[in-house]
Amino acid sequence: MSNPVRHGLLSVFASGPPDGGPVVLLHGWGSSARLMDPVARGLADRWRVYNVDLPGHGSAPVPSEAVDLDGHARAVAGLLREVAPNGAAVIGHSNGGRIALRLAADPGTAALVRRLVLVSPSGIRRKRTAKYWARRTIASALKAPFSLLPGRLRAHGLDWLRHSLVWRMLGSSDYRNLEGVMRDIFVRLVNTYVEDEIGRIAVPVLVFRGTNDEAVSADQVRRLIALLPDAGLVELPGAGHYGYLDAPDPFIAGTRHFLEGAV
Repeated sequence: MSNPVRHGLLSVFASGPPDGGPVVLLHGWGSSARLMDPVARGLADRWRVYNVDLPGHGSAPVPSEAVDLDGHARAVAGLLREVAPNGAAVIGHSNGGRIALRLAADPGTAALVRRLVLVSPSGIRRKRTAKYWARRTIASALKAPFSLLPGRLRAHGLDWLRHSLVWRMLGSSDYRNLEGVMRDIFVRLVNTYVEDEIGRIAVPVLVFRGTNDEAVSADQVRRLIALLPDAGLVELPGAGHYGYLDAPDPFIAGTRHFLEGAV
C-alpha cells in the first residue's frame, strides 16, 4: 500500500492509473483499508482506486466527537467531490455498505455515485429474536430506577450504568471492546437503518453475500434487493461475512465485469 493522505476525517490510499475511472472502497466496522487492499490490487490495473480508512480506523484518527451516519457520508462525499466530481463507483463492505447506500439515496450526494458494489451491507433491520427481546427487557429494567431521579442525577446515573460491567455484557462483542468516542460512534451507526430511503437509488447495484455469513442474514439481503430498483445478487458459496477475502477470485471477477461500463 502507498502512504495515506489525510482528507478531513478520512485517510486515503490511492493506486492505479491517474486517468482511470474512479473507484472508492469503504471498509466495514472494526476493519480498515488494509483489509480492503486485495480489492484495490485486483482493480488498480485499470481503475483509479481510493481505498479509505474511515474515522477511527486504520490510519485515520479517532474523531474528537461522535460521528453519525450522516457525518460519515459527508466525509466520503467531500472526498468524492474532490477526486471524482462526475461520480465514482463505490464498493462498500458491511458498515461501508451502509454508508454507500446513504450516499446513493441522498439527493444531495446521489450524483457522486455511478454504481454500487456491496458486500454483506449493513443498514437493513434484522428480524428480532427471543434473545434480543430478553436483552431489551433486562436493559429497560436496569434503566427504570434512574428515570425517577431529577435531570442531572438521572444523566449521571445512566452514564454510570452504560459503563458498568452488566451493561457491557448486554451489548455485542464489538460494543464491549470499545471505549469513549468510538463506542458512541458504533452505537449511532448500528442503530441507523436505510431501508426507508434506498428505493430512491437510481444507479445499478451489485450485492455479494457469503452463504456462511452470520453477521448479515440471507433475509436481510433479500429484502435489500427487493427494495432496490436495479440490483442483482451474487452468492459466494462457503464464504463468511468477509466474502471478498474468503472468495476473492469470484468477487474480483464479478466486480470487474460489473464495473466495465460504469466509469
